[in-house]
Amino acid sequence: MALTIGVDVGGTKIASGVVDDDGRILERSLRHTPADNPEKVAVTIADAVSELAGRHEVEAVGVGAAGFVDETRSNVRFAPNLAWREEPLQKKVSELVGLPVVVENDANAMAWGEYRFGAGRGETHVVCVTVGTGIGGGAVFGGELYRGRWGMGAEWGHMQVIPDGRPCGCGHRGCWEKYASGSSLLIDARASAEADPSSAVHLLELAGSVDVLRGEHVTEAARKGDRAALDAFDSLAEWLAQGLADLAAILDPGRYIIGGGVSAAADLFMDKVRVAYAERLTGRGHRPLAEIRVAELGPSAGLVGAADLARQR
Repeated sequence: MALTIGVDVGGTKIASGVVDDDGRILERSLRHTPADNPEKVAVTIADAVSELAGRHEVEAVGVGAAGFVDETRSNVRFAPNLAWREEPLQKKVSELVGLPVVVENDANAMAWGEYRFGAGRGETHVVCVTVGTGIGGGAVFGGELYRGRWGMGAEWGHMQVIPDGRPCGCGHRGCWEKYASGSSLLIDARASAEADPSSAVHLLELAGSVDVLRGEHVTEAARKGDRAALDAFDSLAEWLAQGLADLAAILDPGRYIIGGGVSAAADLFMDKVRVAYAERLTGRGHRPLAEIRVAELGPSAGLVGAADLARQR
């Protein structure tokens, strides 16, 4: 049984695990991300890998990195939430741990994990959309991970859907993720609560103030029937469906997989996404409908996918 280590590097935590060739995690490790210091990030990754490798015979390491990874799967060109700028992460970690290392974008790693071991099994054309604070993505076509010419493809969240719309952290305005993500959910719920507090009684009880509103408040209030929270989820569903329909016109996948933190509340919006997607699909009535499924591997998808990509290297 070939074992590899997968590492999922986010802005606040570094999750590592030993993964077998069936996608099972045999042991895990969790560390804080020293996000403002690239050298310390590499050392922290290496420490976690070395600790796990000391108890398991592993053959390679896959690192899922929250940033733009180049076409060689070696360097992180840019990361919005870490201090990586043209960072030779593969070389640094490999030298520290003495093992082959593959670096991949974290959303690509998640897509591969779901394709191999989760909600994408059995489908050859899979598009993943991670709905969290923003929107990330990944795609597998014909059994191959789609990366683009420079390794930076599948950044669905930064398709412009409204010219001169809401400002985005990427520096542009009107990106899809500003209307169909966890941050947009908060924007819409807050606006409704401020305009009509009577529509947000539970929401305001839970949060105390719209200024400290969090995603879990919106989810809980929606389940209690607050109109403001339900309207925010309806808006998210409409925008998510529109983006998926646009992606269908370009990529024609057989299955979409919706992951990320917001997918934990899928019962509040996924049925509406499926209906709205079918209504917005170009050529509707004359083409098959892609399945839209919720991710199965949860927060472990990136770790598992990175480990398997290292095995496939």
